[in-house]
Amino acid sequence: MPTMTTHGSLAANRPTLLLALDLGNTTWKLGFRAGGPAQPPRIRTIPARDLGALQREIVAAKRRFGLAPDAPVASCFEAGRDGFWLHRALIGHGVQNVVVDSCSIDRPVRGRSAKSDRLDTTALLDKLGHHVDGNQRGWSVVHVPSVADEDRRHLHRELTTMTWERTRLVNRIKGLLALHGVVLARRGLPRHLPVDLATWNGSALPPELAARIRREWRRLVFVRREVLALIRERRERLRQNDPADPTLPIVRRLFALRAIGEVSAWVYASEFFAWRQFRNRRQVGAAAGLCSTRRMSGDLAQEQGISKTGNRYLRALAIELAWSWLRRQPKSALSEWYQRRFATGGARLRRIGIVALARKLLIALWRYLETGQLPTGAELKPDRPTPRCPAPA
Repeated sequence: MPTMTTHGSLAANRPTLLLALDLGNTTWKLGFRAGGPAQPPRIRTIPARDLGALQREIVAAKRRFGLAPDAPVASCFEAGRDGFWLHRALIGHGVQNVVVDSCSIDRPVRGRSAKSDRLDTTALLDKLGHHVDGNQRGWSVVHVPSVADEDRRHLHRELTTMTWERTRLVNRIKGLLALHGVVLARRGLPRHLPVDLATWNGSALPPELAARIRREWRRLVFVRREVLALIRERRERLRQNDPADPTLPIVRRLFALRAIGEVSAWVYASEFFAWRQFRNRRQVGAAAGLCSTRRMSGDLAQEQGISKTGNRYLRALAIELAWSWLRRQPKSALSEWYQRRFATGGARLRRIGIVALARKLLIALWRYLETGQLPTGAELKPDRPTPRCPAPA
């Protein structure tokens, strides 16, 4: 994937047009500049997703600042709802673009600060100017996945969404029945709706409530079938072992370890390890939001907990996997480290320890996938099983 090059040399060779985009649902705010921060920016508004108008404004900005028609253009915008299609479009038109993590941009810490699209665009222009000059600390640049890598994540994300929808439907039906003293099951619901439902005193359910429960149950049956179909499709892909899909070998290697199930292997592979290129363990911990944030100023030293950046669902899965690792890999070095440091403490200390274990385990899995070396003391599953496809609903 082409990315923005080192713009210090680019700016030294030829004057560069800087472009900052503030993306909205109906309009885009464009900010142009060709000089330093003292130069007033050229601010324009165009309809959202109008690439023709964007190209015309770039040409007009080059004329306004006296640049050559073929002068290089460096642009940026914050990652958000529009995803990465605009990044690919700008790269295709020869614009050197970066996508910025909005949480990494420095903000004023005073109580009340003015905010508008124009001010945001100007602030992005200032940061882009520093980035062009070689200062990389003003923000964090997002690693843009390829179209194929982005597309492979839809299957397990849809399965996650449908699983949540199934849980919501089950809870809603159980809540409606609980209003009249009816309990069908402590966990989940039976496969079929009982026909002899009665309230706490043996009378029939009110007609409107009974009709609503039947409608909710029909939705639940549909969602259950969709969940099973998605699970079957995911397991069939694992059996087919498409050589063009780099996710499948990673899923197999992760699933071969004790304590790592099918869901964890798929999420870790699709969201984390298959398309990211980590250079060191710090990047692995930071991408999952499991790095500590220590605040030090003079004699003040305060621990603020983990950063909680990145994918929050993957971070929650990392914590869950750490508990599973303790139970199913008790002889591993990581489990023994946790037992020595945190197991004898109180509940709060154990919760702190499990977060530290989740970060260490994530780094150990990254090294396992990079080098093939198992985490110290870890065990593989006896027969390296492949998940079986569930029976159709």
